[in-house]
Amino acid sequence: MDLKAAARAAGRWAAAGAAAGFACLCYLYLTLPDVRPLKTSNPRTTAFIELRAREARARGERPRRIQQWVSYKAMSPNLTRAVLVAEDDLFWQHEGLDVEQLEESLEADWASGRFLRGGSTITQQLAKNLYLSPSKNPLRKLRELIIARRLEAELEKSRILELYLNVIEWGDGIYGAEAAARTYFHVGAGSLGPSEAALLAGAIVNPRALNPAHPTGRLLRRQTLIMRRMGSVTPPPPADIVPAPPPADTLTQPPPGDETPAEAPPPDDTPQPVSPEDPVTDPNAVPQ
Repeated sequence: MDLKAAARAAGRWAAAGAAAGFACLCYLYLTLPDVRPLKTSNPRTTAFIELRAREARARGERPRRIQQWVSYKAMSPNLTRAVLVAEDDLFWQHEGLDVEQLEESLEADWASGRFLRGGSTITQQLAKNLYLSPSKNPLRKLRELIIARRLEAELEKSRILELYLNVIEWGDGIYGAEAAARTYFHVGAGSLGPSEAALLAGAIVNPRALNPAHPTGRLLRRQTLIMRRMGSVTPPPPADIVPAPPPADTLTQPPPGDETPAEAPPPDDTPQPVSPEDPVTDPNAVPQ
């Protein structure tokens, strides 16, 4: 094959690749969720809550969901500070993406040949919890990045944090700060002290294994690190728009067939041992 023929072939392949990429981007854009309703209303459910429900049913169990929405204003500043330290200390500075962290994540993935690190901001985690899955598929990750940018464009920072703190998983069937605070410490999310808030924030990295009521050595070390830095971050002020709460039947949902509403149970009296070397496997996780 002469040089001209090779050049023509390369040009055709390049054009085909560009057309395929453009088609892919169009598909992504057209199938992305509309995040604008989140300005004034709270989601009735999330992709992750539905995922956990399907997993429970696949095991022959009834899905468990304990969740009670609470406004951003009603949350303890100790909790918002602790979560920002643990999950996204540059929340104020970025617009949904922490480019430096994302580059480090990509470099780690490239070096290992696998998708190991998340590099996710709180906004990205919210996008994933609301609409996506824990898959590390590159196309899923691209959707997450685009949704995160949309969330930042449409919502106040405090609203993003409010949504995040109300939907993330904090244990088996426990969703949101209010349910977590009442389950583990028997107080509302607005009454959490610094040490309790740091334990809850430290458990986000693997909430189905780390129990704030019975902290392991790993969780206690995370608590100490978080408390040292809580004074270095400033939570965003409340937004002007106060969304209406979701219908009452979405706040606490008993398993199908139960006649009484689900309530936050007392903490399990049995410690849950977790090795300090346990890998991060939870969808809420952000590498530390």
